[in-house]
Formats: sequence, structure tokens, C-alpha cells
Amino acid sequence: MEQNLESTVALLARTPAALDALLRGLPDAWTRANEGDNTMSPFDVIAHLVQSEKENWIPRARMILHSGQSVPFPPFDRWAGIRASQSAALGDLLDQFARLRTESLSQLRALHLQPADFDRRGLHPALGPVTLSQLLSAWVGHDLTHLHQMSRVLAHQYRESVGKWSNFLGVMHCTGHSAQA
Repeated sequence: MEQNLESTVALLARTPAALDALLRGLPDAWTRANEGDNTMSPFDVIAHLVQSEKENWIPRARMILHSGQSVPFPPFDRWAGIRASQSAALGDLLDQFARLRTESLSQLRALHLQPADFDRRGLHPALGPVTLSQLLSAWVGHDLTHLHQMSRVLAHQYRESVGKWSNFLGVMHCTGHSAQA
């Protein structure tokens, strides 16, 4: 699919409500469990998404528009928000993410992007040159990756106890890529 800002915003706007409906009010046994070392729990993912809203998407879009490839994006420590949020309440993080996402989408709309802007390039510290279109598409992919990851991590809690039904439950067999999210 070619970059379509309305379609991008339509999906990005729904992520906070989807996460809220899935996670708010669940016991810590669900939200703090992960898949092992160097993997994220649903709680960790929300902390990571909060940090990503602050440091990744709109700041990088602005860098592409203002600096092009002359200044590389600052490196992103995907674990920093998780380390900083361990004592926070999940409900507070969900609220913060929803507020930040609303602000991000408002800022994105305020950029008044034109079709030619989507081809403008920035410099990712690990990936090299990337376009604004790729950044916006990656933002959507990032949301969907973490939604998939959370459903997989939640299902992991019952992986053994579903018994023979496991054969019919694909999520029980998905290994995903938590350590690389």
C-alpha cells in the first residue's frame, strides 16, 4: 500500500483504545508476565510505546522535514522507558500513551504534508537513509507488531494449560520477535 496519510492516522488513532480495552484492569499476573529474558511484558510494551511517542515518530518526521539526511536521528534506547516506568501504574501509562498519541497525531496533521514530502529522506543511525513515507509506515507497523506481541505474550500464560486445543490455536505456536521489538 502506498502511503496514505488518512489511512495511517486512522489506524494510529485506534491503538490507544485497543490497548486500553485489552489491558486496563487486568491483574499483574497478566500484564507483567513476559516470554523470558530480554522480552517485554504487556506493561513493558506500554512503557515502550510512551517513550516512542516522545522520542521517535514526530521528532523524526520533523528531522526529515527540517534537516533531511544532514543530521542522523538520535539513537533510540528501547529499554529506557521500561526502566523508567517500573513503579508506574499501568492505567496511568495507558492514559499517558493515549494523551501523547492524540498530541502526536495533531502535530502530524499540523505538518500539512504534501505528496512530495513523503519522498523526503532522513538518516537513521542503523538503517541509513529512510523516507518520511517509510517512517510513517513503520509507525503503523510498530503499533501492529506490539499488538501482536501482547496477544502472544498473554496467550503464552496458558500455552501449557490449553491441552490438545493448542493444535487449533495459532497464537500458542507463534514465537514472534519480542527481543527485537
